[in-house]
Amino acid sequence: MSYVIFGRAIKTEYLTLGTLFATAATAYASMGGKKDTSAASKTIAERVNDAVPINAASKDEEELMDSIKNFIAEAEKESGGSSHH
Repeated sequence: MSYVIFGRAIKTEYLTLGTLFATAATAYASMGGKKDTSAASKTIAERVNDAVPINAASKDEEELMDSIKNFIAEAEKESGGSSHH
């Protein structure tokens, strides 16, 4: 069996192979490129500090943020470092 595409008869075998090769090429191309591993190597506390800048308005807020940072750091030490899934 064949289909008429742009005025030419194309066999279904060629259409099937073309589809498979195009799919494989697209998958291969999407896997390439530079990988950013710097985010994965950071601890949770470092990633939070980078994502959420803390601007304390008073001394009490600054102490609260420091205690939260210390709590996170201690929890990471107890769990054996950064969490990798």
